[in-house]
Amino acid sequence: MPYALAPTRHAERVRGAVEGRLPAPSDSPRLVSSWQRSFERYQLDPGSVIGPRVLSTAELREIRDREEAFLRASGQCLTRLHETVRDADYCVMLTDAHGVTIDSRIDRERRNDFKHAGLYVGSCWSESEEGTCGIASVLTDLAPITVHKTDHFRAAFTTLTCSAAPIFAPGGELIGVLDASAVQSPDNRDSQRIVNQLVRQSATLIEDGYFLHRTSACWILFGHQNRNYVEAQPELLIAFDENGNVVAANRRARESIAGLDAPRHIDEIFDSSHVQLRDIGRIEAIAALRLRASGAMLYARIRAPLARTGRSAAPDLHGATPLRDARATPGDEAHERSALGPFLRSADARVAENARIAQRVAGKRLPVLLLGETGAGKEVFARAIHDSGPRRNRPFVAVNCGALPEALIESELFGYAPGAFTGARRHGARGKIAMADGGTLFLDEIGDMPLVLQTRLLRVLAEGEVLPLGGEAPTRVELDVICATHRDLAQMAAAGSFRDDLYYRLCGAVLTLPPLRERRDIDTLIDTVFAEEAQAAGRPLALDTTLAARLAAYAWPGNLRQLRNAMRYACAVCDTVRVEARHLSADLAAQLPPGSAASTTGTRQNASDASNALRDANASETEADERARILATLTAHRWRPNAAAAALGISRATLYRRIAKLGIVGPHRA
Repeated sequence: MPYALAPTRHAERVRGAVEGRLPAPSDSPRLVSSWQRSFERYQLDPGSVIGPRVLSTAELREIRDREEAFLRASGQCLTRLHETVRDADYCVMLTDAHGVTIDSRIDRERRNDFKHAGLYVGSCWSESEEGTCGIASVLTDLAPITVHKTDHFRAAFTTLTCSAAPIFAPGGELIGVLDASAVQSPDNRDSQRIVNQLVRQSATLIEDGYFLHRTSACWILFGHQNRNYVEAQPELLIAFDENGNVVAANRRARESIAGLDAPRHIDEIFDSSHVQLRDIGRIEAIAALRLRASGAMLYARIRAPLARTGRSAAPDLHGATPLRDARATPGDEAHERSALGPFLRSADARVAENARIAQRVAGKRLPVLLLGETGAGKEVFARAIHDSGPRRNRPFVAVNCGALPEALIESELFGYAPGAFTGARRHGARGKIAMADGGTLFLDEIGDMPLVLQTRLLRVLAEGEVLPLGGEAPTRVELDVICATHRDLAQMAAAGSFRDDLYYRLCGAVLTLPPLRERRDIDTLIDTVFAEEAQAAGRPLALDTTLAARLAAYAWPGNLRQLRNAMRYACAVCDTVRVEARHLSADLAAQLPPGSAASTTGTRQNASDASNALRDANASETEADERARILATLTAHRWRPNAAAAALGISRATLYRRIAKLGIVGPHRA
């Protein structure tokens, strides 16, 4: 393919700029910093003309399955953006939070040109692998950018122009990047201003669409300063629950309304004494609301919750980070802000304790070893550890040591030099360890790693350097290591089938994830997984309470993985609005324990108590007692949350969570 500059000339220009001998790219500090990291930290070759790494079909399918809700929310916006820029020969790409392209829109006639440049689904665009480019810059800086032609670090991409913008989840964490790229474009950077603006606007639309998808079980306030735009183009989105507690707000709402970064009741945000907000939702009217903080007027429409998916009355944000109380204790803040938040809030004491330990050791250069049965959620927990630590914006590279043939593990982990073996790439390849430099390497099923490779891995951990297969000089790497296995590594080390020195190097922090059948929060997990699969099915579905109790009492030998597959199958084949036992696969339905008398009363709590009676025998306080105590305290303090929380000895954030969990509805509340 043609290059804007010859590869050797471009490489000299990059080296000169990094060393201060030549002008920096486009006078942009962001690009200068990225060039320096690409050259010095990642030791990438600016003269390289190799395209980006591309995932295998199986790897891509796994990521797309995980990002199904995000893909659903973004598909229409991708198509509209492409229709706007296609005549200028642009393609549109969507990546996940790690730079993997999970969706794209490309003209069929230009497909080969874009594919030759590496612009297609499955390509990977992290800075550690590809250096400075649009997607990598957004992943690093969390801000929109245009990387134009020779702004790119690698010579392979110097004809491309890329405009990219971040997409955030309701809780504020990055979930993906939207990018519009052209293989050929004018040399003048100003030609990209309109495309850059279009990409930013489309990213905001995707963000808001994803917000509405995730908060479909909530009341939603659509707001704008101009009455005429409330219906057509609302700027502010605020989600609140049945009790009026604000549970999420979109980015523009958080930026323009003070106080939305902490738990609030909707009445604390708006002076709605003259109107019931839910009444506005029922009559579909547009109302003028006054902001308490500034006195400014806002025009708003309220949308009632969509049809419930699942049995829980609490809103399910599926990844949205709950708002934080500015006066919360450090422990409460950790609950609210950390990616480990769902684990920290678990009703299972072992899961919560594991999360507390993981949060303390994240980023402390301490290897973590996760133990647990197959399907217990070890990789999900490992990702949460990574996302809660200081390396959250760096690569998370997962390798399943048990899924790779022994002959490929070495080259997969350590990479290889040019000509290292027959069939190798002409220019060699970087291994997974080098790709994880600056981030986290997750080694799943570490117990299946051959002994000869355990020695090489030990050197990486001890010396901080990796030697590619057939290479002569090692490369420095700095990364966190998380390993997982269902095997007893201590017993394997004693038997000589696993190196004892590697075992002691890996077990800096050992956390055991309990199997699903032993978890006290199994009811909540069933609710959450069912709600996610029901939403993915695109239909309003409810889970039969009798079936719920039977599912909670089942042993689940395949743990969470088996549960998710079971719920996905049931939602797919269900021909009514209620999922019942007949919608399960025949083998699972035959293994479920029979329903008990308690499970036929029609109430969720009785069903849960019946299945969890043994686990709850030693509980100091029943849920009914806790509900009565909180209700009495709220009544005594005239439903003032600060006073009630103080009397109960908990933070206001914790009080709001318990109110939602126990289904307490206050008087005169929206």
